[in-house]
Amino acid sequence: MSEANEKQASYLGTYFDRDGVLRLSRWADVVAWVVLTIYILWWLSTFLMFIGQYLSGIIYDKGGGFLNIVNTFAGQLQLVLPGVFYFFGLQGISKALLMFMDMEDNTRRAARK
Repeated sequence: MSEANEKQASYLGTYFDRDGVLRLSRWADVVAWVVLTIYILWWLSTFLMFIGQYLSGIIYDKGGGFLNIVNTFAGQLQLVLPGVFYFFGLQGISKALLMFMDMEDNTRRAARK
């Protein structure tokens, strides 16, 4: 058998499964995009519903000035923020896992020299 066909023996000095960490990192990426998509679709549907209600007169602001109208719309703009934070958090976790694996690999290479 050639070396390419043989399964590499795992190094007993590691505390993690390399394939498991890569799988977890990929899942964190996928879940981040799914969460962001769900939050954006949810926000878009509620925002369009709100605009329809506002334009049809169901939501009516009697004598409201500019700041009252801005406050009415500000609540709608805040609905998507948790999805954005979850997205960046999951992306950060994914990239941090990959960086820690690279750091461990570089440390192992430096120790072998």
